[in-house]
Amino acid sequence: MPDNLHWHTELKVLVPKSGVIGLHANSMNIDNVFLNGLPVRFKFYSQHQQFEIEKNWGSITCIEAAEAAGSAYFSSLEREMAPDLLIFCDKATSAESAVQDPADTEKVGQIIPSECKPDDVNKNAQQENVKLVRIEYWLEKPEVGVHFMGSSLHTNNQLRRAHCWFPCVDFGLQRCCYDLEFTVDSKYVAVSNGTLLCQVITKDDPSSKTYVYCVNIPVAAEFITLAVGPFEVLPDPHNGVVSHMCMPSNLSKLQCTVSFFHTVFSYYEEYLAATFPFGSYKQVFIDSETALSSTCVGASMSIFSSQLLYDERVIDQVISTRIKLANALAQQWFGIYITAETANDGWLLDGLAGFLTDCFIKRFLGNNEARYRRYKANEAVCKVDVDGATALSLSGAAAELYGTQAIGVLGKIRSWKAVAILQMLEKQMGPESFRKILQRIVHKAEDVIRASRTLSTKEFRHLANKIGNLERPFLKEFFPRWVESCGCPVLRMGLSYNKRRNMIELAVLRGCTSNMSSKSAPARGTVSGEFQAGDDGWPGMMSVRVYELDGMYDHPSLPMAGDTCQLLEIQCHSKLAARRIQRPKKGGKGDGSDDNGEVTAALDTRMGLESPLLWLRADPEMEYLAQIQIHQPVQMWISQLEKDKDVVAQLQAIATLCSFPRLSFSIVNALNSCLIDPKVFWRVRIESAFALAKTATEADPPKRSLPAGSTTNLDLEGVQTVKSMIS
Repeated sequence: MPDNLHWHTELKVLVPKSGVIGLHANSMNIDNVFLNGLPVRFKFYSQHQQFEIEKNWGSITCIEAAEAAGSAYFSSLEREMAPDLLIFCDKATSAESAVQDPADTEKVGQIIPSECKPDDVNKNAQQENVKLVRIEYWLEKPEVGVHFMGSSLHTNNQLRRAHCWFPCVDFGLQRCCYDLEFTVDSKYVAVSNGTLLCQVITKDDPSSKTYVYCVNIPVAAEFITLAVGPFEVLPDPHNGVVSHMCMPSNLSKLQCTVSFFHTVFSYYEEYLAATFPFGSYKQVFIDSETALSSTCVGASMSIFSSQLLYDERVIDQVISTRIKLANALAQQWFGIYITAETANDGWLLDGLAGFLTDCFIKRFLGNNEARYRRYKANEAVCKVDVDGATALSLSGAAAELYGTQAIGVLGKIRSWKAVAILQMLEKQMGPESFRKILQRIVHKAEDVIRASRTLSTKEFRHLANKIGNLERPFLKEFFPRWVESCGCPVLRMGLSYNKRRNMIELAVLRGCTSNMSSKSAPARGTVSGEFQAGDDGWPGMMSVRVYELDGMYDHPSLPMAGDTCQLLEIQCHSKLAARRIQRPKKGGKGDGSDDNGEVTAALDTRMGLESPLLWLRADPEMEYLAQIQIHQPVQMWISQLEKDKDVVAQLQAIATLCSFPRLSFSIVNALNSCLIDPKVFWRVRIESAFALAKTATEADPPKRSLPAGSTTNLDLEGVQTVKSMIS
């Protein structure tokens, strides 16, 4: 690939009264600008020229350096929002007098949105002000936006980097259609967005080929992508709309990797009761050395790293690869085809794409895998959701952060939180009602009369009331508490069995993961005092599930609002027959065990004999994004691990058992039994291996040995091997 790339871009622009057109165009060398075929004056502002060193970094403290770096970072984000290229349509207009504020889009013009209808007001007047702008430019060894190495080239538009390789209005709310033409060497394949109309070999240069694409659905500039290389094209044998591409050396892996893809494609269309919104869908796998990230999503196209490819001999990478491919496809509907109405509504589209991906996991990878991933994601959210940085929708905050809240670790946490909130709503209204809401959103977007395909939190809230039959008082409390606030509920529970009344007395102390000091110290990038923190309660009731000798019983009796300290009385359904208490042997211990037994296990056994309660769980269906700590006897946790078939219950039991300061023989035996049981979900068995590894310490040699008769060797090296396989 050459170091210099030569391009030209043509745009239909509605010229404002000021006569100045402003475009984002960073890291470019502008040669000529034409307006309706005639050359015009322009002024280009380089981002490098605007940067100024405000501090002498060698003479300040670490705290001052951190504050100065943060200030410089946000200042650079603000500068990026201002146009880099000003085009003067009126000869009398000067660069100094035309625009006082380059970020004022009303004064610098805008690209004509393709959603304009023939009956728009003042159509004739607008058509007179529509001009065709042609910009000729070239890129010299580009470092951002477009990347090439060896014989391949690809773009990565993460965080508004589209304007680093073609002039545009790089703003998510600005959408238009595109006609794309790329001329490359005939041995290369150029893959871009939309439908491939034709491939043209010019007479002047037979060694070159031009690929012509058309995107007839308005999309934002950030979703325009390009990949060029000597790709092998693999049409999907089950779906003519889908094509897969990779380097020639990875063709066999590609065939194995995408063999499942037609199932997820068909499932999404069936679930949403709608066809794929774009004319075609292309998946391109580029060399991992070239890729900046594992996934780059564009309109009707996704670029992946070749590290996601696998062959028939690989089994540990199958699940993660399929989930990433399924999520990229879900974003075609929610995020690209349907976009957020405002920056504060971005969480909703991100959550809907994640929710659709979770439906695929549950359908094709199993309910155990789906519940395991949701439990781990909720656990991570509860640990991190402590301040305003994880609040999903704040008035003005999203605009101040300029999209940076969606990247990095916090971006992943916010995505998990958005999915968890939507799953809570699904639990409240039922899966079929929630599915109807998604179908209504997609069908509305397909309406050609509708001016735009956007979705807002307010509209989704209305659909939850109208279709989901959720009461308005509940929704009025739900969205501010979960979407506009930070923090998750923390529940600490302790239980006691009243034998005379055959009743469980459950004490509950409710708290919040957010720091109380957050009210006075909001997170950077948030509007001061806007987000709520602390424990104000949450709407709804949490269910408590009691496992007794006679069966399982649900009690939706725990209110999530009101007093932070509550005492619940839960009636037991099972009754115990009178049992004769065995007297302790002479010379033995008071609980009837010999000197070689364990006091803890014996006490737990007696407690189990005197109570019909086997174990207790709170929020077993994960209807809340909450951190729950239950204090119950060790034997109950062991019973939960051994007898409860739910993977979440098993994971909770393992986490609690390995947290005890001294692990008894019964705990080690239960963990080992879980590990060697082939009927247990494989991820739970790995968690058991990690828990047993914690017992293998030199500080307590007797606990390193496993029960007699066990054939499992749990040396630390083996555990590390297992850990490396799943990481």
